[in-house]
Amino acid sequence: MDSLDMNLLTALDALLAEGSVTGAARRLDLSASAMSRTLARLRAATGDPLLVRAGRGLVATPRATELRDRVHELTRDVRTVLTPRAGVLDIAALERTFTLRAGEGFVERFCAPLVAAVAEVAPQVRLRFAPKPDKDALALRDGDIDLEIGVLGASAPEVRTRLLSRDVFIGAVRIGHPLLEGPMTPQRYAACRHVVASRKGHFTGPVDEALAALGLERAVVAVVPGFPDALRIARDTDLVALVPRSSLSGAAGAAGADPGLVGFDLPVHTPPIAISAMWHPRMDADPAHRWLREMVMAVCQVGAPS
Repeated sequence: MDSLDMNLLTALDALLAEGSVTGAARRLDLSASAMSRTLARLRAATGDPLLVRAGRGLVATPRATELRDRVHELTRDVRTVLTPRAGVLDIAALERTFTLRAGEGFVERFCAPLVAAVAEVAPQVRLRFAPKPDKDALALRDGDIDLEIGVLGASAPEVRTRLLSRDVFIGAVRIGHPLLEGPMTPQRYAACRHVVASRKGHFTGPVDEALAALGLERAVVAVVPGFPDALRIARDTDLVALVPRSSLSGAAGAAGADPGLVGFDLPVHTPPIAISAMWHPRMDADPAHRWLREMVMAVCQVGAPS
């Protein structure tokens, strides 16, 4: 394959159609000498003279006559493959299954409106929501996942991203929690017992770095896999949960915040959370995948907190 030059196919098609080096050169906007050299390469590649002198002109050999129609079809097919697809995507007739990998928070908050929005305009499209055990980009590379939703972490450098929304961490406690009875200071916050959510089981995070800068340390007594788990524990105990603001407002669905919980701004600064859509670049030009990305973006913008 290393020795093949696909440009020779186009040149052979022109030569066999024109039956003339000069005519083929004119068709391909080349000089006659360049086309003569190309003919020599074609003769070496095929092992046949292809065009031979007959009086003042050239005539095709039997092998060239045999190849003429086939070469023309191959050239046309190559042009079709290497030409951008024309036409408008018929969303209503699209039959396809898309796999999205997202965390619990996204699924709880956006899954229902996204499914409803897709079903309204593309009734034959199916959405599969896959669990999110890690941020490994291999599934995107292999095509097992069409779209990843979450916080951008260490991933393959070629992965495309698009910001969907921003969020911030807040604290959450049960109604009547003693922490709510006084000023929210770093000292009072750190003095409480805490529950955190971490898929990897980490006990510390950005809030602990901010507290450490003030010479403070909080006591994390429980680590759970997801934010809904942390909120359930905070609702039924005196532990303080650290969660994104959206997870607290989405915990009770469309009705708003969970009536058993109170959220509060942290007394220390933590970096904002950027939620992004991620996909492999081979899907950039796919019209159906582009439509899916726009649908996800539209639903997230509608559902984003004001």
